[in-house]
Amino acid sequence: MGIAADFVLIILAGLIGGMLARLVRLPLLVGYVAAGVIVGPHTAGPTVVQVHDIELLAEIGVALLLFSLGLEISFRDLGPVKKIALIGGPIQIVVNCALTAVAANRLLGIAVTESIWLGAMVSLSSTMVVLKTLSAAGVTATLASRVMVGLLVVQDLAVIPMLTILPQLNDLDGVVLKVGKAIGVAAVFLAGVYFVGTRVLPLLLKRVLSWGSRELFLVSVVAVGMGVGYATHAVGLSFALGAFVAGIILSESEFSHQALSDVVPLRDVFGLLFFVSVGMLFEPAYVVANIGQIVVVVLIIFVVKAVRGCRLGR
Repeated sequence: MGIAADFVLIILAGLIGGMLARLVRLPLLVGYVAAGVIVGPHTAGPTVVQVHDIELLAEIGVALLLFSLGLEISFRDLGPVKKIALIGGPIQIVVNCALTAVAANRLLGIAVTESIWLGAMVSLSSTMVVLKTLSAAGVTATLASRVMVGLLVVQDLAVIPMLTILPQLNDLDGVVLKVGKAIGVAAVFLAGVYFVGTRVLPLLLKRVLSWGSRELFLVSVVAVGMGVGYATHAVGLSFALGAFVAGIILSESEFSHQALSDVVPLRDVFGLLFFVSVGMLFEPAYVVANIGQIVVVVLIIFVVKAVRGCRLGR
């Protein structure tokens, strides 16, 4: 049955993992990740075959989660934390990247270029994991959560200059112009998305609702989120970030509550796919062979993140 059999296996494994996690009072996502380890290609037992296809479907889960979170947040909610995000976000990225790069170079003997790449990765957080945790705890409306969301948005936007600069570390000629061009394209595109989202989409959704078909309304809402996500991916931005922006724009309309209630069940199923796919990446043999280096890297991440948190707290 190909991918259909894999989908059934993942859903069943995720159900069992989620139930076990709930029994021991752990977040559901822990159970989902553990289920992914069990059905992954690197462990014994039932195995997912079409791993790449499942990973592509998991991207939809990320986008739907961010889209639904965007529906819960408005520009007014992010307004009070914009200074913290716009100032603190770049600071934490630079500090994290620098500290991790130095530690990796000095403690592990990793080359400077590779150390900077590692630092860049450590400076970013998993938007999906953070937002899923906040949503599960029911604290997405708190000020602290808004600060986290603001920082996550800045981190997602920081990927643009990162992916422009990092591949050219050995030859930085013209990199400023390339970064400026990439940021300019992104800014123009996001402005266009905002205009269409606030002027055109409300009229379209109102027309769909007038037909009295809830199914067609759901399809329209998902098409908006996924369509904007794909368009942002096409111009070099994150697919998930585009879906999040689409959600925020729609949150300003009168249809946000109905759109959110319709999307949530679909989001949860595809979100399960994402976390199971993360567990499928776990390779026990590699961990055993490189346990020392992995422990050092994990400790570096803990220390760097703690230092970042203390500095931002001040």
